[in-house]
Amino acid sequence: MDGAQVPERHELEAFLTLAEELHFGRTAERLRLSQARVSQTIRKLERRVGAPLFERTSRRVALTPLGARLRDDLRPLWEGVREAMARAQATARGVDGVLRVGFLGSGAGELTSAIMDTFTARHPGCEIVMRETHFADPLGPLRAGEVDMLITRLPVREPDLVVGPVVLSEPRVVAVPARHPFARRAAVSLEDLARDTVFGVTGPAPDYWWDFHVPRFTPGGRPIPRGQDVATFQELLALIAAGRGISPMAASVERYYARPDIAFVPLKDAPRTEVALVWRAAGVTARIRAFAQAARDAVTANGGPARF
Repeated sequence: MDGAQVPERHELEAFLTLAEELHFGRTAERLRLSQARVSQTIRKLERRVGAPLFERTSRRVALTPLGARLRDDLRPLWEGVREAMARAQATARGVDGVLRVGFLGSGAGELTSAIMDTFTARHPGCEIVMRETHFADPLGPLRAGEVDMLITRLPVREPDLVVGPVVLSEPRVVAVPARHPFARRAAVSLEDLARDTVFGVTGPAPDYWWDFHVPRFTPGGRPIPRGQDVATFQELLALIAAGRGISPMAASVERYYARPDIAFVPLKDAPRTEVALVWRAAGVTARIRAFAQAARDAVTANGGPARF
């Protein structure tokens, strides 16, 4: 292309987004444009190129061979431009420095590294310091200023805190002693929990938060007995293994914390558990905004939150 034919920024963005989504509706939604505007932009780019970049039918959108080649040529250049702009903006806005991120359990699961890599590529002058938090006080370190933001389990319904992008969504299981009758079953229900004892929590975790993860009642209204209070996850696992009770938990626990004396049985009718970014509503910094944007972009590139 000569200088007069260099495409405009919005044309490149529309082309690369459509090349990824292969759907005009989703492309329009991501770009916050109308489908007609996206279609018009793509046609304008095709006129610049001099040939179709997409094959369109009533049922599908596909890249032409020329479109696929252009996508492959443009994508690294486009990412380079975005990262260069992000670095320049970081310098101007003060993103460089240290960002302290608290995480509960396995954090964002397999998406954690993608979020970190995206942020670090854009802001190499900002160091991320990770700190583990515990379910006895999942929000305390954030309120105390010990971390700048959290990767933590929902629900979080606090007026002084902001819930950002959801980064992980997964089903739940119930952890039981290896010799427990439930261990021989393919799945259990929330109603089954009333037949055993679960655990309370020691610490200032919000009641609504613990009650979501370890309910007090079954859907049918039967009380679920609560036994000993626990303060840490390892304490919880040790008590389950010792036969002191059972506990609902995220399905990923079986992957990251498997042990021979505990069985993990699918909890078939429990709502999914989600992980999101959370930060203080007051004092939002450029670092926090940049990390939240990196998380949103990583989720988008993944096709949605990580799923287990």
